[in-house]
Amino acid sequence: MAISRLSFACRHGFHYSPSLFHCFEKVRFSSVAAIETLFDQDNFIKDKNQNLGDPKALEWKKWNSKELGIINSTISRPTKKVLDGLKKNGYEVYLVGGCVRDLILKRTPKDFDIITSAELKEVVRAFPRCIIVGKRFPICHVHIGDTIVEVSSFSTTGPKFRLDLSKGISPPIDCDEKDYFRWKNCLRRDLTINGCGLWSQLVLPFKRTVQRIMMEMNYMLAYGSAEASLRILWKFGLLELLLPFQAAYFVRDGFKRRDKRSNMLLCLFSNLDKHLAPDRPCHNSLWVGILAFHKALSDQPRDPMVVAAFCLAVNNGGDILGGVKMVKKFTKPHDASFHELSEPQNLNSEALVDEVVDFAASVKQVLYWMTDEYCVSQAMAEYPQAPCSDLVFFPLAVYLKVCRIFECSREGSQKAFMPKQGRKINYEMLALGSLQEVRHTFARVVFDTVFPLNLT
Repeated sequence: MAISRLSFACRHGFHYSPSLFHCFEKVRFSSVAAIETLFDQDNFIKDKNQNLGDPKALEWKKWNSKELGIINSTISRPTKKVLDGLKKNGYEVYLVGGCVRDLILKRTPKDFDIITSAELKEVVRAFPRCIIVGKRFPICHVHIGDTIVEVSSFSTTGPKFRLDLSKGISPPIDCDEKDYFRWKNCLRRDLTINGCGLWSQLVLPFKRTVQRIMMEMNYMLAYGSAEASLRILWKFGLLELLLPFQAAYFVRDGFKRRDKRSNMLLCLFSNLDKHLAPDRPCHNSLWVGILAFHKALSDQPRDPMVVAAFCLAVNNGGDILGGVKMVKKFTKPHDASFHELSEPQNLNSEALVDEVVDFAASVKQVLYWMTDEYCVSQAMAEYPQAPCSDLVFFPLAVYLKVCRIFECSREGSQKAFMPKQGRKINYEMLALGSLQEVRHTFARVVFDTVFPLNLT
């Protein structure tokens, strides 16, 4: 994906031979939907028994920068000078990489990556203060004032991947030889927009890339842009690879790729975003815990009072009895639009305790499923044309940390655990994974979702 002087293009009309889908070590694509969003949501559900061995060619998808809300003022002045300078010299020039993601998400990119049809020597001739750096994969450093702008060239070649991604791919009818060559060239580069385009990382041996994937997922979900990131991953057909349990939920919910509606999962992360920012991130155990919590609730809807008592117990160090006592005085209405919440049953205290214990156990069970390769691989089994992934990128330390969040007991709170006093979040401790802060923030996010303030 790239912005060509402020016009956005996404190409996914290439024919893929069946042999391509069996060459990946950990991700087994059973349809071209793995590369981009090739299926309309309705077809995604209706045609699940259809033979997709001979996928039809699809047209390129192109977006104008204005359609995506990208404006010139969001691109730094030094970057504009380099773009304009190369364009005036007759070369094609593109913005690529993470800056594209940030521009789409209405964020100011910390840096800009440029790739051009000009050779590096031609880039040097175009700017008075420009040098070529790097031997293995040379690029140009263009000095504009006190800023260095990095420029790559299509003519350079880096180290070859062990896997030839272009094998078996033929261009669409409207693709000329030049564009096809550049597309194949881009497969050898890290030009993904990391939030919309992680898939190119996924075709590498996973034993060496799961840490990178976890890092990228944390960038997307822990810094205040979680809802937008989930929508983008779903829109571009990547959620099935990274979070297949959540992708299956979107399918069951009838959620289209470009759907503007919301659901409980998106609302949870929207409320999480309200507490976070690029300079106020959370520990990854918090968003992993929210995923497990929602999956358990989606699998078996619960009484809103059970959810409330569970959250109060989590906030108070696992004290279920204390949570039940507090929730008995709770009168705020819940959001009845979520099918994850069942009708209130007016449970007595003993039954409520039993339900909370059962729910806590189900959340831990889901957490185990999320870290088990076989369970992950079966998450989308009901939809055979969807990409199949057994990717598990949650480290053991995160799994154990989340388990501690949801440790609940009938006998009271855990020893030596002091519930948080006050509502102010200590963001330094939250980023470090303080159990007190993570539990408190989790409870607030769930309460804000299940019992929103705008309900009377």
